[in-house]
Amino acid sequence: MERVRALFGGHRLSPGQRRIAQYIADHLTEAAFLSITDLADRVGVSQPSVTRFAASVGFSGYPALREALQPIALSAVAGSPEAVESRRNELQTAVDAEIANLESLRRRFADTGQVLEVGRELARSVPLTVLGLRISTSLAEYFAYAARRIHPDVRLVSRGGSVAYDALLQSREAGGTWVLAFAMPRHAKETLAAVRAARRAGLRTALITDLTLGPLVEEVDVALTAGTGSRLVFDSYSAPGVLSAAILQAMADADPERTQRRLERYEHAAEQHDFFFED
Repeated sequence: MERVRALFGGHRLSPGQRRIAQYIADHLTEAAFLSITDLADRVGVSQPSVTRFAASVGFSGYPALREALQPIALSAVAGSPEAVESRRNELQTAVDAEIANLESLRRRFADTGQVLEVGRELARSVPLTVLGLRISTSLAEYFAYAARRIHPDVRLVSRGGSVAYDALLQSREAGGTWVLAFAMPRHAKETLAAVRAARRAGLRTALITDLTLGPLVEEVDVALTAGTGSRLVFDSYSAPGVLSAAILQAMADADPERTQRRLERYEHAAEQHDFFFED
């Protein structure tokens, strides 16, 4: 608790900011791993209020504050009487955090309008570019692999710099109108550079990310947010994976005749060339 007070001490906080500080202090082992959306919901404030609070206590943003809180929370758990039991169940704790991310995503899916509209726009873009750099490459590869089953021209960009710029320009010249980008922590500056290059080329951009604020979100046309699991050494992506699958479903539903035709053609090729084991 002294370490938490040291982070927040010496700063003039508004009443709303003091509420945030008090909640973090009272629920440290949980709050240190919450997304900005979930923390705002728990405290009963807006997401920009959480961002302003982080800046008020000397951090560049909420992710930086959370990174500072997490080792304090982990050391608090390690020093508690339940430490042995907590270590024994750290994997269960990670699963619980992912369940919370999925529950948050489920609440957002109460209004499907944004997902359906993005799916329609991506389905119309021929070619469709899918961008994922560094740690985000795996999600982009999954999406591109599945999208090729239902879309006639999907182009994966998994390298930054001039390679990404060339691919984006070629996609636009070929008639493409949209890019779907993935940005997971740690968020790469080269992703922001590629998104800006897409805009300069005349492409619109949808972004799947854990961020609700910041330069990446400000640069894109549409941002779709899903929390990442941060309880283990490396992040996990249950909610972004489900969000990706939902976008794919919306793309499939946007042009059902094309979807059915392409899926039947693929199944025929799979049977003809014996791609898979019999279930």
